Amino acid sequence: QVQLVESGGGLVQTGGSLRLSCAASRRLFTFSAVGWYRQVPGQQREAVARFSRLGSPYYADSVKGRFTISTDNAKNTVYLQMNSLKPEDTAVYSCVATLLGVDYWGQGTQVTVSS
Repeated sequence: QVQLVESGGGLVQTGGSLRLSCAASRRLFTFSAVGWYRQVPGQQREAVARFSRLGSPYYADSVKGRFTISTDNAKNTVYLQMNSLKPEDTAVYSCVATLLGVDYWGQGTQVTVSS
């Protein structure tokens, strides 16, 4: 069973930074993909950043140049470094990992960027 636990969300001012963490119960190399999504109430969940086993990282246009996805394999942890945060980045951010074609999700962590 795959467990994903996000942390690092919080309240930050415009222009500030946060680093989200996603601690996985399995070695990251066992996943075919890992990534971060975000969702605002009443809106569709959107992909923010993704790593696939093949190919380069994906970033949404809205975060490109500001967000960076990375991993610490020794800690089984996926990170999302978020810089130059904007109010429109406010959302619940969730980690996802794909194993044997099945997507597993964390519980989500709230990020709020004040104007």
